[in-house]
Amino acid sequence: MTDLFWLARAVELSKLCPPSETAFSVGAVIVGADGTVLSEGYSREVDAHDHAEEAALGKLPADDPRLRGATIYSSLEPCGQRASRPRTCAQLIIAAGIPRVVVTWREPDLFVTGCQGTALLGAAGVTVVELPELAEAARAVNAHLFE
Repeated sequence: MTDLFWLARAVELSKLCPPSETAFSVGAVIVGADGTVLSEGYSREVDAHDHAEEAALGKLPADDPRLRGATIYSSLEPCGQRASRPRTCAQLIIAAGIPRVVVTWREPDLFVTGCQGTALLGAAGVTVVELPELAEAARAVNAHLFE
């Protein structure tokens, strides 16, 4: 499977998010080094404050050794600032030891200015790949926030 395949899955998961006027709808997929799906999640999946990456990571043991070779695919840049929880998604990804993140859309300055999630990940040695081919699809799920 390709990066675009897994990003498309993340966009599909974002469509499952309960609607919100104060948060993006985001999907995330964690794929192991062997190409198997380790976990999936989407914003507000269990809790109104859950972010997609947080939901996906929360389904795995924190010390799962497979995470050290995994890639997390997200339909939106992992957050680098957060008001609703003590740790950002970028911090959670770094703590989990995930070495690679693939995103399709950088977080716009709607709820926070200068998200900086990808910068934080990069500074921690995480490889960040941006594939904008699916950005329009990810934005479309969130079109109601820009009306």
